[in-house]
Order: sequence, then C-alpha cells, then structure tokens
Amino acid sequence: MARGFRTIHGRLFILLFISMMSLLLIVSVLYYKRATDLFHTKISSIAEKSVSQTVNYYDLLLKGYDSLTKSITGNLDIQRLIADTRVTDSALRMINTRTITNLLGAIYYSRKDIIGIHVMSYTGSFYSYENYINAIDQSYASSPWYRQLKQSNGELIFLGVYDQSIIDRMETRSVFAFGRQMYDLTQHKPIGIVLIEMDSAPIMSALDNLRLSANSDVTILARDGVVVASTKGSSTSKSDPTAMDRGLAPSNSYAKLANLLLSRDVLVNQQMDYMLVAAKPIMADWIVYSETPEKDLNVELDQTKNYLLLVISILIVVAMALAIFVSRTISSPLKRLIHEMRRVERGHFKGELQVQSYEEINILVSSFNQMVNRMDELIERVKVSSISEKNAQLQALQSQVNPHFLYNTLDMIYWMLDEKENDRLGSVVLSLSHLFRYSSNWEDSSQVTLREELEQMRHYLTIIASRLEGRLSLRIHIDDQYLDAPLPKMTLQPIIENAVKYGLEPLPVEGKLNVYCQASDQALYIIIQDNGIGIVANRLTELQEALRQVTLQAVKPDTEPAAAIAMERKGRKGVGLLNVHRRLVLMYGENFGIQLDSTEEKGTTIRLSMPLPSGSAEHVLPSTKRP
Repeated sequence: MARGFRTIHGRLFILLFISMMSLLLIVSVLYYKRATDLFHTKISSIAEKSVSQTVNYYDLLLKGYDSLTKSITGNLDIQRLIADTRVTDSALRMINTRTITNLLGAIYYSRKDIIGIHVMSYTGSFYSYENYINAIDQSYASSPWYRQLKQSNGELIFLGVYDQSIIDRMETRSVFAFGRQMYDLTQHKPIGIVLIEMDSAPIMSALDNLRLSANSDVTILARDGVVVASTKGSSTSKSDPTAMDRGLAPSNSYAKLANLLLSRDVLVNQQMDYMLVAAKPIMADWIVYSETPEKDLNVELDQTKNYLLLVISILIVVAMALAIFVSRTISSPLKRLIHEMRRVERGHFKGELQVQSYEEINILVSSFNQMVNRMDELIERVKVSSISEKNAQLQALQSQVNPHFLYNTLDMIYWMLDEKENDRLGSVVLSLSHLFRYSSNWEDSSQVTLREELEQMRHYLTIIASRLEGRLSLRIHIDDQYLDAPLPKMTLQPIIENAVKYGLEPLPVEGKLNVYCQASDQALYIIIQDNGIGIVANRLTELQEALRQVTLQAVKPDTEPAAAIAMERKGRKGVGLLNVHRRLVLMYGENFGIQLDSTEEKGTTIRLSMPLPSGSAEHVLPSTKRP
C-alpha cells in the first residue's frame, strides 16, 4: 500500500483529491461569505433607495399640501371677507359666507384626495366644504390640534394620520390632517385657522413600500414624539409603541434617531436582532424609519446554506471518483513523455512522441515535439546567421570605398585649384569635401556637439553663398558656453537647407539668415530665422499638424502619423524637418523638438529646443535678445 502511494498514480490521486477538497472548501466558504455580504449589501441598498424614494415622495406630497394651504391663506378675497367684522346685515353675511364657501369649493374640486377644507376665524365664524353632510364638533376650540395651530407662527403644521376626521363626526374615513394660521396681510395680524383633511392612502401606501418583510414595522415619528403614521395602525394620540417597548420615551427615541442622522441623509444600521433604516424629509420635522427582524432577512441565506451543504456532499463523492480516473489517465502519458525527454537530453532530436490523452497533455506533447523540431531548425539558423553576418561586414567595408574615394578626390581637386590660385572655387570644393566627410562618417556615434553642427552648416553655406552670388547674408550668434551641447547629427543642415531652398532662394532681393540661441531654466533654444517668402497658411497648418503627430507617434509607437505619411508621399518638401523633429523627440522626449512659425511674404522662424547642457544653468539669463 505504501509502495503504491509512491507511484505517479498514487501521488496524483492524493494530490488531486486533497487539492479538489481544499479548493472546494475554500470556494464554498468564500462563496457563502461573499453571498452573505452581497445579500446584506443588496438589502441595505434596497432599503436605502426605498427610504430615499419614500422621503422624496413625502417631500413632493407635503410640498403640494403646503401650496394647497397657501392658496387659501394667500387668497385676498378670503382674507378680506374673514377679516371684515363690520358687516352686521344677516343677508350680507350670508352672501359673504356663500362666497367663501364657493372659493373653498373651487379649491376642493381641484384635487381628488381632499376630504374636507375647514376655515375657522377668530371672530367665531366657521366655513367648511366637504362632499357629504357634515356634523362639525363645536368644541374644536378646546382640542389639542386647534391649540397647536393657533400657537404656530404661520408655518404649515402637519398633525398626522387619524382613524377618522378630527372635526367632522360624520366622516369615518382615515384622514391626514394639517393646517396653518391665516394672517391679514394688510394689518399683519392672525385672523383664523385653516384645517385641511386629506385621504391618508398616499401616506400609508408609501409606508408599505418600506416594508422589507411581512414583520417589518414602519413609523413616521414627529419631533414631539407623536407617531404621525405607522404600519401597526397608529393614532396621533398614541406615543411610539416601538420606542415604549424598548423602554425609551418618544422624545428620546426621536433624539437618538436625529443624532444618528446628523451627518448623513439616510441611516442603514444592522443591529443584532433587527435592521433599522431611517431618513428625514425636508418639508416636515419627521423621521421616517423602518425596523425589520434579522431572522426575516436571513431566510434566503438559510436556504442558500442548506443548498450549499448538499452540493458539497455530492461534490466530495464526485471528487474522489474523478481523482482516481484522472490520476490513471494522466500517469501513463506522462511516463512516456518523461522517457522521451531523457532521450532528448542525450542528444536524440529525431524522434516524435504520439499520445492520445487529455487536450492539455496532447498540447504538452505537441509542444514538446515542436520544441525538438525547432531546436534542429535554430541550430541551422545560427550557422546561416553567422555566415550572413560575416558577409554583411565585408560588404559594409567595401561600401566605404566609394565615399572615401569621393572626398579624397575632392581634396586633390582643391589642392590643384589652390596651386592655380582659384581661391573661390577651391573653398567651394573644400567645403563640399568636408560635407561628404561629415555626412558619411557614422561609425563612432550619431550624436555630435553644437560646435560640429555649426561648422558643418558653415561649409554648406559657403557653397550656397557662392551659388547665390552675394544674395545671402548670414549672422550667427551662439554663446560659447553652449557650443559643446550634444545633439543628433545632421540636425541644423536640413533646416538651413530648407530655409535657403524654399525661403531665401526665390527672393529677388538679398536674403537674410539669422542663427542665434536662447536659454531658459530647463531648455536651450536654437532659433533659425529668415526673411524669405514664408509658408502659405494651409501648408503651414499641414506642417504643424505633421509635427504634432510625429510627437504623438514617438510617445505612442502604435500611432500612425497620418499627416507626416501623407507629406512624405507628396514629396520631399518638409520631410527633412519632420525627420529632425522625430530624432529630437526620440532622443530628448516629447517636450523638445521643433516649433514652426511663418508669415507669408515676411519670413519663417524655426525654434529648435533641446535640454540645457549640464553646468550651464548657472549662466542662464532671464532672456537673451536676438542679434
């Protein structure tokens, strides 16, 4: 038995079974924990959204009620008729009463949820409008709600939900009562009270939306501890039953909830045995809260746990059978693969292993066969590559004969011209020789100093000045401290060539070319300025866009500089400028390169930027004027 577990089959069985069981247990625990967290998060999110929507609905509802009372208290005709105490004629009083009643009736029929509108003046007059015959409680002046409205300062007072009308003994429907004190705006004194009773269904249906289970209790609690409405069947004459069950006075319960809501809009608090969700509307000094027993929230979790235990039991049996089967089917092809790998170690590359097993093992064997075949191919390629590299080096040495022969021949022509005292032509030939020598020597490095570039530029301008016969004026002003600044080879010459060829050469008058430098705290700028024909606006835009795209392509190599490619396809004009800009960006970064500015018929300015040479920062001036 012990010997069997030392085999591939035995070890694979143990490894697979333990791995699957460990993975199964870990996944099960993590799944259950994640499901629990997600469930509680989902419940909290649903509860938070529900209470937010409910308080927003209450705000809209109470805002409408506020507007309804203002339409009565702000009605100048109602104010005038109620405040007018000088009318003694009974017929005129009857007319005034009918007028007020008609105005109240118009407001009554503007909404379907109004049960009754009542206006009580402080002179003893009473005006009411309801859909049915009413029996007004004549002792309303001694009621607590009447005193509460009379002691207010004109703000809207929400009295709460009642089982029946608080003033009409004939009205048995549940009502939501609210009111406010009416003022005479001309004399600025209170003249009466407006009481409106609405259908309580909108208030109570919104509370039902907050119930997360059948045992959830939803309550609207006012600041004074009065229960405005509750799904338990509340009455405003009762205090908060939930708070009393916990031994808390209603005012303390409100204060506790208000303190928890002080720094947040919605409170979601999962206690040991219940979940509390609370929020505070804007339009009323209420707290709407819901309490749901924890056992009601965990019903779905208990079902998930039982189902998970059943699945785990089944998977244990399946895992054992699968471990036996897989270990047997894997061990045989693996043994054959190990045997073939040992043959390869001994140098046998011609064999090919054929195995029919799991897809992964088949892929492994196929990869092994391909690897063996590639090893033969790579050995052959290395041999061919070595031979090709030697041939390339020989060809490179041979290709250097032509440029060396060219500038050696130019040197010979120069000395022959010097002997004949043809200094002008000799200087041209000598400059051309230097140009070829400089441009053909890339062996050491593609990076040179600014001094070398300026020297190369002077050789080029010597040839051009001879060809233009005095129509070119050159001024170079570069501070000596920047002459050793490094930059890519052949940077200035293409720019000078473009300036002469496309800007100065077409001029009928003398062309002026200024080369000078400026320095900032971080960069050195070489400015090449001419008074040539300039660049037309659309062409200038194309060049600037091409420069921008070259910078983008250097930063993001996958980007294709479309404008630069199109410009190269049209012709060489501007291509040298793009090439110089690309090399500067690749060498120094996207913050450096070429800036182009031109005005048609006035000239062109090219601003070449590169990092300030080390050791030159202390010599930088705030600004360097052009010569």
